[in-house]
Amino acid sequence: MKSEVTPQQVAEWMVQEIHFRGIAYQKDVIAYVRTHFGEEFIRTNENGNVSLAKDVVKAFRKLHNGKICWDRDGFFWGWT
Repeated sequence: MKSEVTPQQVAEWMVQEIHFRGIAYQKDVIAYVRTHFGEEFIRTNENGNVSLAKDVVKAFRKLHNGKICWDRDGFFWGWT
């Protein structure tokens, strides 16, 4: 049985991962979140692509406060 996980905890993991590795590829983040946190933190966006749930993205943005950016060409997050 999985413990109750919050979007905040998923976002905290993402920030820690990026801090440790320097970057985090979307495909790797999605796979890890799906396996370790649960499908409820994943969604299919309007373009049909798999992405993080909106509440996770909101918590993530609040946590990094502009210090992490999204690279659209490389499909990864990294420190600014």
